[in-house]
Amino acid sequence: MNAHLDVSSAPGTGKPPSQERVVSVANGWLMLAVNVLLCLITIALLVHSIRMGIRQDHFPMGMFVGSLLLGAFAGLMSSGHFTLQPNQARVLILFGAYHGTVKQSGFHWANPFYSRGTKISLRANNFSTEKLKVNDKRGSPIEIAAVVVWRVQDTAQAMFDVEDYHQYVDVQSEAAVRHLASSYAYDQGEEDEITLRSNADEVAACLKEELQRRLAKAGVVVEEARITHLAYAPEIAQAMLRRQQAEAIIAARQKIVHGAVSMVEMALNDLASRKVVALDDERRAAMVSNLLVVLCGDTEVTPVINTGTLYP
Repeated sequence: MNAHLDVSSAPGTGKPPSQERVVSVANGWLMLAVNVLLCLITIALLVHSIRMGIRQDHFPMGMFVGSLLLGAFAGLMSSGHFTLQPNQARVLILFGAYHGTVKQSGFHWANPFYSRGTKISLRANNFSTEKLKVNDKRGSPIEIAAVVVWRVQDTAQAMFDVEDYHQYVDVQSEAAVRHLASSYAYDQGEEDEITLRSNADEVAACLKEELQRRLAKAGVVVEEARITHLAYAPEIAQAMLRRQQAEAIIAARQKIVHGAVSMVEMALNDLASRKVVALDDERRAAMVSNLLVVLCGDTEVTPVINTGTLYP
């Protein structure tokens, strides 16, 4: 499964994806000093105009109105201050137009007409899917859940190419997990076939590629994806457990028989090479049968001592 993204357009839209532009803004502390100076000048003009109005018959209305306008301008300039924490960004939007993204942490100042509430976290996020009940490749109902570690890489795409990138990640992650579960068998695949239970690393890599292909539209990068829960559905769990137990018993019996045959062969060869006893084919077959019963039996064998001769 190879992830491929056509960068000329956003997937499924035919429109070019939004492109992030990292910009710099004014130093917040410098602009704070400017705003404080404007406030002081405003206060000084107000006081001076009031004093002139008291001392003279004519009130300096022009100076008074000018000081009020300067105060309003200082208040407007003060609203342009904002702070950014590490791994946090702010998207600058002026009257509906995207002007860039600020990613440098600290105290900043920007045009006060930029829209508010457009901060985006660039930190890693964990999302755990619910336990989903789906059919695997062979049609067996299974329960599966996964955890996805993701973060925003392109703030412009996250902001403008999807409605809500958090909800988009949730929905697409669930869809990717369902698609993954239906693409592989739970276990007992064909020769060299990847299964959900036996090939955890390969399945996790495929899930990560599938998620990255789906979430690239939202400017999201997937750092890790892994299955956290995998089991047969309750209605077939008992039947599958009995099958697994039978398979384990068969595998164990195969090893026991293989080992028993090797031990019998070694015993007969050793007896013959040392010339301990000479056995014809019938007695050899009887010995082989007895030894296999002893070595392959589930319970302890009670020996029978023959005090007579082997031959009638």
